[in-house]
Amino acid sequence: MPQATETTDSRVAFGDGLVRVMKIMAAVKQRAPRAHPDVDPIGYPLMFNLREEPRRVSDIAAALHLDVSTVSRQVSQLVAKGFVERLPDASDGRAHVLALTETGRDLLVEIRERRNTWLGEVTSEWGAADLADFDRLLRRFADDVEAHPLLHTKDLA
Repeated sequence: MPQATETTDSRVAFGDGLVRVMKIMAAVKQRAPRAHPDVDPIGYPLMFNLREEPRRVSDIAAALHLDVSTVSRQVSQLVAKGFVERLPDASDGRAHVLALTETGRDLLVEIRERRNTWLGEVTSEWGAADLADFDRLLRRFADDVEAHPLLHTKDLA
């Protein structure tokens, strides 16, 4: 049997640690109070994707790696609750784009403040350099995962 290399050991430890963090974050997500009782948890990332500019449903679905039909259902709920509005698409009169309403923007500010307060508590013993290093590596990891062919394969079981 081949001897494990330091790289292999590091990847195994990384994989184990990542699974642990994913499970912990899933538990946190389950236990965290909803920012608004009328917003389904999938609605939050959808709204975050609208914070900078109006976008089409298909663009949001691609950014969130979800089916257009799933995003459309969520959009209908968010429009009905007054968090998102449909606007004519200036580049294509037959289509529409989605935009946050002022109420939706206020909710995002509240969500971000809650999240940042919690993260501040979790990382209260971390220095600025540790946070910057972690942020840099986390962004790099997210970019690499997002670019990996597995994410773009339709035949996943």
